[in-house]
Amino acid sequence: MGKKQRKSKFKIRKSVANRFKVTRTGKVLRRSSFARHLRRKKSKKQIRRLKRVRVVQGALAKKIKKLLGKA
Repeated sequence: MGKKQRKSKFKIRKSVANRFKVTRTGKVLRRSSFARHLRRKKSKKQIRRLKRVRVVQGALAKKIKKLLGKA
């Protein structure tokens, strides 16, 4: 018998995994920037908007999925 060929495992990028989430339908979600500190000078409306989760689209979403091993 010959040697068994082992398929190399793909390591996911932890930095990407912490920043993005892929839903069951395949959408890539991210949090808004500018929402962490210096909030006093921002309007309440702006702070509310920054709390929302955004959907990443296009080529960037494909790249993120690939880095997470979901492609």
